[in-house]
Amino acid sequence: MPTDDAPTPHVTAGPRVGLRPFTPGDAAEFTARAAESTALHRPWLFPPLTAERYAAYAGALTGDPSRAGFLVCEHGGDPGAGGPIAGFLTVNNIVRGAFRSGALGYGAFAHAAGRGLMGEALGLLLAHAFGPMDLHRLEANIQPGNAPSRALVRRAGFRLEGFSPAMLFIDGAWRDHERWAVTAPCG
Repeated sequence: MPTDDAPTPHVTAGPRVGLRPFTPGDAAEFTARAAESTALHRPWLFPPLTAERYAAYAGALTGDPSRAGFLVCEHGGDPGAGGPIAGFLTVNNIVRGAFRSGALGYGAFAHAAGRGLMGEALGLLLAHAFGPMDLHRLEANIQPGNAPSRALVRRAGFRLEGFSPAMLFIDGAWRDHERWAVTAPCG
């Protein structure tokens, strides 16, 4: 995990947001935004709410080659500028070799929800995942009742591939999930 508390440059940027790696210096803003967004996130998502939990979460994303994490940062039209954290995107369970796949995770913060920022960010992530990360497939596992999440991946080109009962243990119970996926353009 980087020791420098200064934000790192964007890995990729669009008109309104950029993606950059997590850093230790993001703990205060990330956990404050997560706390402000609890009503939006529950019962679907449980991002870290303390500096200690943030450190463990960010450390796992930056220190494990089977995971990658990106903060979604608004930049006000200047991709070189910093900006408030609007959300986050993760690629977990990255498998290389013939599979070249990963599992997508994400969350918007309340101040950014409904503004199209996560849609732009997901488009940037797909280009990065299917480009520099050299992946072929991303899968998003979504609880059936999470309509905003389903709409986000549908708009990004994901297709519904199946249903998995009692797939993930979330908020004290095994939850059903739909499996949505997208593959890199073949050509």
